[in-house]
Amino acid sequence: MINQFRNLNPVNILILAAYTIFMRLAIFIHLPTRLDFEFLEPYAKLFIQIPLSSSFSPLANIFFAAVITFVQAIIFNRIINNHGLLAKPSYLPGLLYITGSSLFMQFLILSPPLICNFLLIWMMDKFLKIGKTTNGMMTMFDVGMIIALGTLIYFPFIVLLIMLWLSLLLYRSFNWREWIAGLIGFLTIFFFIAVFYYWNDNITQFYKIWKPLVNKFPSVLQINYNDYLVLIPVAIIMVLATLQLRENFFRSFISTRKAFQMLFFMFIIVIISFYTKPDFRVYHFLLSVPPGAVLLAYYFSNAKKRWFYESLFAILVLCIQYFLFV
Repeated sequence: MINQFRNLNPVNILILAAYTIFMRLAIFIHLPTRLDFEFLEPYAKLFIQIPLSSSFSPLANIFFAAVITFVQAIIFNRIINNHGLLAKPSYLPGLLYITGSSLFMQFLILSPPLICNFLLIWMMDKFLKIGKTTNGMMTMFDVGMIIALGTLIYFPFIVLLIMLWLSLLLYRSFNWREWIAGLIGFLTIFFFIAVFYYWNDNITQFYKIWKPLVNKFPSVLQINYNDYLVLIPVAIIMVLATLQLRENFFRSFISTRKAFQMLFFMFIIVIISFYTKPDFRVYHFLLSVPPGAVLLAYYFSNAKKRWFYESLFAILVLCIQYFLFV
């Protein structure tokens, strides 16, 4: 499987589509009786009415989630190849994106983080380009607006504002205009929202939007560890990828080193952003799939012993299928 996807053979697109369905067999077989999908945060529904929560049957919900994930995988694959983050262009990023998006049952349904992954992948492309531009102001302004749009869909997306300044630290010398451009882009969207709330004599509700930002980070998490055993093979592959990345770090292009540092910070930030959603669900961690999939793809792109990496991937897929079915 891995060897097949190490090439840019167009046939791999068809295999990837079949693989997307295969990784969702468990939920298609054990179809939920009801699935609700809320496209926007409550504060955005005041001026945008998209009644999707009851528009889809469970089968349609799962089908469209699979289609969206497949499309995201193709876009994601193209971006990673265009920026040359792996040993050579391949379909491994798309394969590992589909795999990471199938880890948990809640990943397989329509959810706000699934929609936000379009924006996150777009942001990744913007950040990877920023070191190649002479003026990063417009790029940062655009990214600020993207984060604002993501925040309308799913509030924890706002924490990615930190990535504006981390990416500038990594890629560019200090320019105060670039440092505020992203924030201005973000505030531009919310300025119009504030005006709308004001016109509707509801400005106090607008102030409440920001309340989750001051939530205390939970000191104790209620976790059923049996539900997360599937992450063991993922963790093993990530450790191997990190060791491999460390070995090749100073032999890589500077842009590649910075890209992986940026993706590492993004991975950490999207995970810890759950604290802004007291009632967060497992599907929140879909946001960590794009940066995490790059690291997984890096390992399989550079691994040498075919019997080992093929077996490791097979174990990962079998573990995912087992825990989805049980």
